[in-house]
Amino acid sequence: MKNKTLAVWLTFLLGALGLHRWYLLERYDALARLLPIPTLLGAYGVWRARSLGVDDLWSWLLIPMLGFTLAGCALNAIVYGLMAPEKWNQRFNAQAPVDAPAGATNWVTILGVGAALAVGTTVLMASIAFSFQRYFEYQMEDAQSLSQPAPLKKSAG
Repeated sequence: MKNKTLAVWLTFLLGALGLHRWYLLERYDALARLLPIPTLLGAYGVWRARSLGVDDLWSWLLIPMLGFTLAGCALNAIVYGLMAPEKWNQRFNAQAPVDAPAGATNWVTILGVGAALAVGTTVLMASIAFSFQRYFEYQMEDAQSLSQPAPLKKSAG
């Protein structure tokens, strides 16, 4: 029996590593294998930003990968938490009756949905803001370098 509350918290806390898919699907499917890639690349971007500074080009390209993966997993946790018990049991507990308690929503499930909503929204907005800020800063730097006149060559005389 797949418990909805456990799935919500597992998806919210460890979903970026694909562990929730192993729990729900009882196998390590392709998406579960792919989820750690943007997570680890984004974590590497955070490490680069902390050690090299936020002006590092690779860090601002990699950090949003982590943010978008975390936000996507938070959204998935919200979808699981708000799923009707009958639909939950039909999808993840096919052998159980539709009114099995594993698909029930309780206060711990709702707290998980609320935490996923708060953290997921914050991470998503921070990732978007960071991406656009760095993009526009690089655009401004390129524009300034184009607008500055080239140094004059001294003629040999």
